[in-house]
Amino acid sequence: MDWKAGLVTFLVIFLAELGDKTQLMVMTMSARSKSPQIVFFGAALALIASSLLAVVAGDTVLRLVPIKVIRFATGAAFMAIGGVLLLKAIR
Repeated sequence: MDWKAGLVTFLVIFLAELGDKTQLMVMTMSARSKSPQIVFFGAALALIASSLLAVVAGDTVLRLVPIKVIRFATGAAFMAIGGVLLLKAIR
């Protein structure tokens, strides 16, 4: 098993999810619920399900598309997003 990849993935996702709208919604639902444990399990299952979809999609794409194309497309997408954000910041 590749524990390093698992740990890095955990840390990146954990830090990325801190304070995002999903966490705030779960906090609100937990405060309103009489069963915060059920809210926790529902939120955990939802994150697991969405992560499973992402892993399956990523694995499928990697099997169908060469890694060089994936890296180029990813880089181009990040550059495009950065350009859009830069233009919005300038205006």
